[in-house]
Amino acid sequence: MVMSNSCSGRSESGEDASCKVTLDAVKAEWKMLWRNRIDDKVRAEGIAKKDYSLLSVDQGTVIVATKDFKPVDLKEILSSYEIENGDRWDLPHPSVGGYGKFARTVLNKQTRAREWKATESARSKKSKKVLPKKKGGRGWLHQQLKK
Repeated sequence: MVMSNSCSGRSESGEDASCKVTLDAVKAEWKMLWRNRIDDKVRAEGIAKKDYSLLSVDQGTVIVATKDFKPVDLKEILSSYEIENGDRWDLPHPSVGGYGKFARTVLNKQTRAREWKATESARSKKSKKVLPKKKGGRGWLHQQLKK
């Protein structure tokens, strides 16, 4: 995938008003790319249905796959247009981990979670009634046969 701006004729003083790319236009095209992709279930791939000039994605380009694949990155595209992303939340890279890993590593280690589990197990132990054992505590296997 080659990153190139769609505006080839630029003036030396800066970009022309007609050739300026906005964040909203790129995000709208990004949403269309993911909404209108073709899912090939046999090859486990997602394929672009049409050309997306702002994203530099051609029709038939594999945009998602399961093995040995570098996905299209919105931040990379925005940086090629020198646009700052206005989003408040930066999601972690998938190799670092997401919300599930955060919950396992941070939230489960907090004391209130452990205290709740401890009190729950203590409640369940106290609520059990101790009943007398059947056959004097010996199982059916160890019963002596009557002769």
